[in-house]
Amino acid sequence: MSKYVDELKEELEEEQNVEDEAVEDELEPISRYDITSYGIDFDVEGLVKRIRRGDIFIPPFQRNFVWKLPESSRFIESLLLGLPVPGIFLAQEADTGKMLVIDGQQRLLSLLYFFNGVFNPVEGETRQRVFRLSKVQPQFENNTFEALESKDRINLENCVIHATVVKQDAPADDDTSIYHIFERLNSGGRKLSPQEIRTAVYHGNLINKVSELNSHDSWRNIYGRVNERMKDQELIIRYFAMLDDYVKYEPPMKEFLSKFVKKHRYDKTNRIDEYTVYFKQCCDIFLDSINSRPFRRVAAINVAFYEAVMVALTEKIKRDGVPNKDFVMSKYNKLTSNDEFVEAISQSTGNKASVLTRIDIAKKIFLED
Repeated sequence: MSKYVDELKEELEEEQNVEDEAVEDELEPISRYDITSYGIDFDVEGLVKRIRRGDIFIPPFQRNFVWKLPESSRFIESLLLGLPVPGIFLAQEADTGKMLVIDGQQRLLSLLYFFNGVFNPVEGETRQRVFRLSKVQPQFENNTFEALESKDRINLENCVIHATVVKQDAPADDDTSIYHIFERLNSGGRKLSPQEIRTAVYHGNLINKVSELNSHDSWRNIYGRVNERMKDQELIIRYFAMLDDYVKYEPPMKEFLSKFVKKHRYDKTNRIDEYTVYFKQCCDIFLDSINSRPFRRVAAINVAFYEAVMVALTEKIKRDGVPNKDFVMSKYNKLTSNDEFVEAISQSTGNKASVLTRIDIAKKIFLED
């Protein structure tokens, strides 16, 4: 009981560490989509081969596999007994042809683990748990895949699982419907955070770089301990997106960030590398310049404040090089006494006018002589 209470306290502390009024825009209406879907029947052996090759891609995020051995065993048993099982949802990536799993991760990983012989393997561990069927019919109990009778193994390999493949036809310039499908199909238990969903749906170079950057020492000192819901990584992406082109911001905020991540997920230019350098410089400077923990008007990080001054300092560095800490502190303090700026970081922070106002004011103050 005490462990459960401690976990609840930790989760509450993480939520209270960030003041982000823009989350209110999650209730704003989203675009109307035209979706094409079609069905494919995969045999189990073919599914496992495609997963091993990476043709069917299961997104790697921290709460990816939660089934216990008996749950996975019961799913395998259903197939062995010829019982129907739920289908899966896939989304085909236009640029790679690979299929992203948007629903069915637990079932597909159970199959992969059973065929590989190891249950929920842990990278780097020398001792792994052998996948032996547990709490199933006596004829299957304690069997590995290799230990199944030949006829049972063949029947399992030939079992068919239905897949629904979805593709967004309109709007043609993005595929944000996949985000929303993933969000709705994975709403059981604790709801996934927007950044957890982005990590799953838009995996690629950008997500990997943000994950690495999240361990930068000064950022960790500013933010605090690593956030299990990936809010700290979302704030890095928010800085990147605003620095990239804040004047084109359109609410809701989570949609704006998702489109940025989708656009730059494979980052074939040096843009994200450049932004990474600026992020580290800004965090180092603010941590060194501000007497209290930066970006906190009270106890929590004010995200609107954070994004505005981070972008403003970056523009100063681009134009004149890295300023000294007295300069940074004076500009920072000047912003906190600017009524229009304070209003833009306090009310309707996801509103376009508020975003443009606070960043414009911050840039003006940081760039003035």
